Amino acid sequence: MTEASVREFKMPDVGEGLTEAEILKWYVQPGDTVTDGQVVCEVETAKAAVELPIPYDGVVRELHFPEGTTVDVGTSIIAVAVGDGAAAEPVREAEAPAAPEAEAAPEAEAAPEGRQPVLVGYGVATSSTRRRPRKGTQAPVQAAPPAAAAIQAEMNGHGPAAPVTRERPLAKPPVRKLAKDLGVDLATVTPTGPDGIITREDVHAAVTAAQAPEPPAAQAPAPAPAASSSAPAPVSYDTARETRVPVKGVRKATAAAMVGSAFTAPHVTEFVTVDVTRTMKLVEELKQDKEFAGLRVNPLLLIAKALLVAIRRNPDINASWDEAAQEIVVKHYVNLGIAAATPRGLIVPNIKDAHAKTLPQLAESLGELVSTAREGKTSPAAMQGGTVTITNVGVFGVDTGTPILNPGESAILAVGAIKLQPWVHKGKVKPRQVTTLALSFDHRLVDGELGSKVLADVAAILEQPKRLLTWA
Repeated sequence: MTEASVREFKMPDVGEGLTEAEILKWYVQPGDTVTDGQVVCEVETAKAAVELPIPYDGVVRELHFPEGTTVDVGTSIIAVAVGDGAAAEPVREAEAPAAPEAEAAPEAEAAPEGRQPVLVGYGVATSSTRRRPRKGTQAPVQAAPPAAAAIQAEMNGHGPAAPVTRERPLAKPPVRKLAKDLGVDLATVTPTGPDGIITREDVHAAVTAAQAPEPPAAQAPAPAPAASSSAPAPVSYDTARETRVPVKGVRKATAAAMVGSAFTAPHVTEFVTVDVTRTMKLVEELKQDKEFAGLRVNPLLLIAKALLVAIRRNPDINASWDEAAQEIVVKHYVNLGIAAATPRGLIVPNIKDAHAKTLPQLAESLGELVSTAREGKTSPAAMQGGTVTITNVGVFGVDTGTPILNPGESAILAVGAIKLQPWVHKGKVKPRQVTTLALSFDHRLVDGELGSKVLADVAAILEQPKRLLTWA
C-alpha cells in the first residue's frame, strides 16, 4: 500500500479574464470522500454563480476558506488526499518545512506549478498567482513602500535611489487599470488600504502630489494625509436606520461595465410607439399551435424575431467598435442577449446564433435562458459574445426607457409595457394594444439613418406580424 499524497485544488478561471471569485457554499467537509467530477462548492464570479467539480478521487483533508470569502484565481481552496493511503494522515506533496512564524498565518503556498489541476473548458493561468492577504491574517512584509520612498526621494532631488528589490504592489485590477490610465507607477504610491492594499484614492492622491508645485528645499515636508481623510464618507442622516450592502459579484461587474459603456460609447436613443394588437392576437394563436406545444410563447418571442429580421435587412447594425485597431467589426452572426433580473443582479445571457433559429427553436432557447437565469445557473460562457440585446422593462409596468449598451455591442432594444389605449385605427378611435420601443445605439458606428431603419422595421413587423413570413 502506498502512502497518500495531498492534492491542492486551486480556484480556476471560470470565465475569460476573471481574477477572483467568492465561495458561496461548500458541499463537502473534511473527512468526506469525493470522486472525479463531483461538485464540491459553488462560487460566484463577476458574471455568474458556478459549481466547481473536483478533478480527482480522494478524501477531503481541509477547506482553506470559509463560505463568503473572496479568493483569487490560482489560490488553493481545498486539500484532498489521494492514493491508496488516502484514509491515513497524509504528507503534502513537495511541502517544505514551515517556518515557526508561518503557523500563525493560514495563507499557505499554492501547490507546485506542475501539479495544478485544470478543469476541462475552464483553463487556469500557468503563471503563479500571488493572493492578497485577507482580513484577520498576518500580512507579509511589503517591499513596495521602501521602494516607493526611494524613488520619491530621487524625484525630489535628494540623490539617486539605492537599488532595491521590489515586490509587486498590492492593488485590485480596477485600481491597476486606473493607475495605468493616469500614468502612475504603483510602486511610488503609498498604500492606505487594509493590509497594504493600494486604493483608488491613493492613486488620485499620487496624481495630485505629482501635479502640485514642489516646495522649497528648506521647507519641511508636509505630513502624509491620514487614511480616513483620503475619501470622504457619504453624508448620513441616521446611520442606525441605514443598511450598507457590499458591492461585489454580478452587481459590481454590472456597475463597472455600465460606467465604462456610458462614458465610452456615445449613446443615441430613438423611440417609436406601436400598435401591437395583431401581434398579441398572433401570440394567442401560436399558443394553440401544436408546433409550439410545451414551449413558452409570449410577446417577447415575436419581438425578438422581429429584431432578428430587422438586423438581417440592416446588417451593419450588428457590429462593434474596435478602439485599438480603429475598426468597425461587422458580425455575420447574431448572439441575441436577453437582459434578465436575478437575485444576484442584472445579467445578460445570450442565445448563440439566434439568426439561424426557426420561431419554435427561438421559443425553446428563450425558455431555457429564462429558466436557467432564474435558478442562478447561468454559465459565464452564456454571457460572452453577445452582439445585440433586448431588455423588457414592460414586465415592470414601465412605458419605456433609455437603455445603456451592453459593452462591446452597438445596439440595445428596450420594450415597454403593452397597454390598452385609444388609437386611431382605420379612421376611427378604437381601443388598441399599444407599446413603446426604444433603441439605443453607438453613434460612432450607427448613424441616425441606420438606427431609424432598424427601429422602423421592428415596428412595422409588430404592426403587421405577417411580414415575418415575407421579410424573413
